Amino acid sequence: MKIILRNDYESLGKAGEMFTVKDGFARNFLIPKGIAVLATKANMKRLEDERSMNTRQQEKDFREAGAVAKELEKISITATVAVGEEDRVFGSVTTQDIADLIKEKGFEVDKRKINLDEPIKALGVYTVPIKLHSDVEAKVRVWVVKE
Repeated sequence: MKIILRNDYESLGKAGEMFTVKDGFARNFLIPKGIAVLATKANMKRLEDERSMNTRQQEKDFREAGAVAKELEKISITATVAVGEEDRVFGSVTTQDIADLIKEKGFEVDKRKINLDEPIKALGVYTVPIKLHSDVEAKVRVWVVKE
């Protein structure tokens, strides 16, 4: 039976490719799970339309992420922390703290997109990368100062 993959499937191949598989595998597994569809002209046309729509959406998301990245790189945020003797920071500045400070500047950024190897535990100026899209990364300057 000839099928077209709708999603990537590890043992077969990538989405959009056509394969010949055993009838039972297609009828009992691939088609009911939505991994593949029968290779008809109508399904091939529909898959091409979906692919072009996905491509346009990805391009739009990429452009929007690029615009947000340019705006984010213009700002710098200041995190005030409590310090003890010899300027030792109590606690740390985490991705959630940075996300909240960015939100105060008018941008909505998910804390999971902020790439901190470890929380900031010292005073100073840090450049923090933010992954807005798979190909777009913004760098925000974070100033950690004492209260």
